[in-house]
Amino acid sequence: MFSERTCERVGLYVYRLIDPRNGETFYVGRGRNNRVFQHAKGEVASTAEEDEVGAKLSRISEIRQSGLEVLHVIHRHDLQSDEVASEVEAALIDAYPGLTNVQSGSGSGDRGPMNHKEIEFKYGLPALRILTTDRLILININNLVNRASQDEVYDQVRYAWRIDTSRASKAEFVLAVVRGIVVGAFEAHRWLPASVENFPDLLHPRPSVRGRSGFVGAPAGPEDWRRFVGDHGRRIEDPRLKHVQNPIRYWNV
Repeated sequence: MFSERTCERVGLYVYRLIDPRNGETFYVGRGRNNRVFQHAKGEVASTAEEDEVGAKLSRISEIRQSGLEVLHVIHRHDLQSDEVASEVEAALIDAYPGLTNVQSGSGSGDRGPMNHKEIEFKYGLPALRILTTDRLILININNLVNRASQDEVYDQVRYAWRIDTSRASKAEFVLAVVRGIVVGAFEAHRWLPASVENFPDLLHPRPSVRGRSGFVGAPAGPEDWRRFVGDHGRRIEDPRLKHVQNPIRYWNV
């Protein structure tokens, strides 16, 4: 634990939790005072996603059962604002795959790691134009491998989300978004609990997930697909639809 004097000098910081058994960074966070040490005590569980807490505490428990302790690294300290800390945290989350963090860092969807082709797509494509009467759900699917495959885009965007299905059912279209680019537009006919039984036709089968849902639907019609997606995708410029930590955003829903 840090002394009171150290806490004052360190200020706002970004930290990593490391598994001493293999040197892997398994969690990235930010905070003040002794926040970095509170994970092992379970004192920050109530403010995090359920899935994140379970994976993180399970890893900490395994480390302790092996007779070792979590390694704590303060990656940057004495940061001048929450905005700066968010940027550092987001960059680290992007840099360490396989973290127990459920949410990506601030700005990761819009300004995270991209190859040169993705950069050109992001800034060279026409902008998304939506109407005030549109009712939309936008979902980030940043794990997409082949953005040109309509089947794969559909497979990724429809399963499995922590979402209010009564609200979701009011949307006309679900838009699949990758790094701030709309790559697919679909009509959701039904929202169902995310289970193997309800989704036996997934291209890449995934296990049932309690408390989450998915949809069964179809691609938007040709005219709507051209409007939302075009030939290679459309970039999101409206700040109200920019990526936030929650992967799901709504428009008029």
